[in-house]
Amino acid sequence: MEDGCLMVNQLPLGFRFCPTDEELVLHFLYPKSSLLPCYPNIIPELDIYLLHPWELDGKALLSEKRYFFFGQTMENRVLLEKGYWKQLDFEQPIFSSGSGKKIGVKKLHGFFMGEAPFGMKTNWLMQEYHLSSHYYKTKENKKVDCSKWVVCKVEENKGNAQSFSYSDEDGSEMSYLDEMFLSLDDDDLDDISSSQLIF
Repeated sequence: MEDGCLMVNQLPLGFRFCPTDEELVLHFLYPKSSLLPCYPNIIPELDIYLLHPWELDGKALLSEKRYFFFGQTMENRVLLEKGYWKQLDFEQPIFSSGSGKKIGVKKLHGFFMGEAPFGMKTNWLMQEYHLSSHYYKTKENKKVDCSKWVVCKVEENKGNAQSFSYSDEDGSEMSYLDEMFLSLDDDDLDDISSSQLIF
C-alpha cells in the first residue's frame, strides 16, 4: 500500500466499498490524475502487469469479492510470468448524472494463461476506467493528464470459463459478451450505442 493509504480493515464495521462507475471516475480517478487529495484514500497503486489476478489479495482494496486499485496505462499487457490481459470487444461510456456529459469510459479485459495470442481464457475479468480527455481541467484552466492513470476493478467469475464462448451456425466463436448482447431486449439496446463498441 502507498504511504497514507488506509487499509480496508480500518474502515468502520459494516461499511462496504461499492462505488458506482460515475463515483469511481469523479471521486477517485479524477483526483488521482489531477494530483488532488483523495479522501478516503483507500485505493492503492499496483502494477497489474507484475501480478496474476489471484495475487491481488492483500495488495489491492478488497470489497464484495472485487479488487480495486490504481494502475498506469501501458501498451504491453504481458506479465513477467506467462499470462496476459486482453482487451475484450466491449467499451462503455460513463456519463455524469448531473450534466449528462461523458466523463469517462470503461473497458473490459479478460485474463489469459499462456503466451499471447494463444493463451487459455480464465474466469478473471478486469474493468478498467479511463477519464474522458476532453472533459477535465484544473482550477487554473490547465488540462488534466487523463492518459496516465486508470482505476481497475478485478473479479473472478465463478462460472465455468469454457461457458464464456460458443460457436454459432457458421462455426465462428462468439464471446460471452456477444451472448449477453443477444439476450438484451430493445429497451436495453437503446442504452448502448453500437458506435461505442469495438469490433
